[in-house]
Amino acid sequence: MDFTGKKVLVIGLARSGMAAIKVLHKLGADIVLSERKPAEELKELATLKELGVTIVDQSMEVFDKDYDLCVKNPGVPYRSPFMEALAQHGVPVITEIELAFQVAKPQHYIAITGTNGKTTTTTLVYEILNAAFPGKAHLCGNIGIPLCEIVMEEGLMEESDHYIALEISNYQLVNIDRFRPDVATIINLTPDHVDFMGSLEAYYKSKTEVYRNMKPEDTFILNADDPVLAEYVEKYPVPATVKSFSLDNTDTDNYVKDGQLCVGDEPVLPLTSIRLPGKHNLQNVMIAVSVAKVLGIANETIKEVVEGFTGVEHRIEFVRELDGVRYYNDSKGTNTDATVTALKAFDKGVILLLGGFEKGLPMDDVKAHLGCVKKVIGFGACGPRLVADTVGEDGIVVTTLDEAVEEAVKIAEPGDTVLLSPTTSSFDQYTCFEERGDHFKKLVNEL
Repeated sequence: MDFTGKKVLVIGLARSGMAAIKVLHKLGADIVLSERKPAEELKELATLKELGVTIVDQSMEVFDKDYDLCVKNPGVPYRSPFMEALAQHGVPVITEIELAFQVAKPQHYIAITGTNGKTTTTTLVYEILNAAFPGKAHLCGNIGIPLCEIVMEEGLMEESDHYIALEISNYQLVNIDRFRPDVATIINLTPDHVDFMGSLEAYYKSKTEVYRNMKPEDTFILNADDPVLAEYVEKYPVPATVKSFSLDNTDTDNYVKDGQLCVGDEPVLPLTSIRLPGKHNLQNVMIAVSVAKVLGIANETIKEVVEGFTGVEHRIEFVRELDGVRYYNDSKGTNTDATVTALKAFDKGVILLLGGFEKGLPMDDVKAHLGCVKKVIGFGACGPRLVADTVGEDGIVVTTLDEAVEEAVKIAEPGDTVLLSPTTSSFDQYTCFEERGDHFKKLVNEL
């Protein structure tokens, strides 16, 4: 598409919207920004004026017009009246990832989605890529760095053959059009984002969009241990070459045998090289190794990177030990399956801090994995329900995370673990899970 003089509506600013605007400006588009904040409150206002952006509000008349294209912030619900109005006018709607893909020269995209483990897996894939292709590897997507930003900063409209480790959420997959990765995976499928998608079926289906445009020469890494994923790849067949893996069986393409991660019949990585705790992290490493071997990266490079990789911030992140009590920040545990995964990493003495924005997810799975839990403390908007649905009157309910930490300190004894793993998003009291996790770490480090 030639963007010169095309009227493009960008819905929602934030970092991804700003990145999209810069790309569109470079391509000569006539840009209209629809933002719920008043223009005078936007810290980017001077830059937006310099780029000639028209700033409007989010009243319905804004959307009841003709545009050549709409670039939507992933956080804007795709089933909103805004989207219905644009559809009636025949306006194509995409996210900034699709925009970046369309305007960049051909690159090597490694797309990683799923319910849990995306950030850890994508970060490890990037570290391996960066070691193998220094200066030509980039980390972006749902991890917090817009792909449009990378396209602008790294000159990807002019240069090709870079390697893009892309964490991609269902929010971003809903509005793809031509996006096609070279390698992709869906790590797992468990309940989440029903509030945004409307149903589990819609949520699971949105994840399969990651491989919709792939070709036989591309590779999809299939988790053969996930029964829900098996159901959905059967319902929505993968058009790419499939390479399966399992942690429990050896009848897949990639597997664990004799203390090694094996790709095909080749032992690639000894398990002793993996420093991350838990079976879920073994799965994340398996995917990263599988991706690396598809791209022809040497075993020595893979081993060196994995041995030095200690995980990512806000995902079962060790904060400190004080008076024999260990504190872990799992603020990225924004659904019940993530919290179950965190609980499996500990044996006993866990003081579990739950709470945040009410997503309406049932707590049955968490309740079934409380064997290691000494006390449950609920905080935030849904704290009372989470406590009621897990331990009832045996739990503690407070209002804020500050109070939750105070209560945990009173209860904790040497050998115990205080674990923030909220099971839900942070939007009742924080702008993002990172802010919540940083607040928890601040509270703990000030004890």
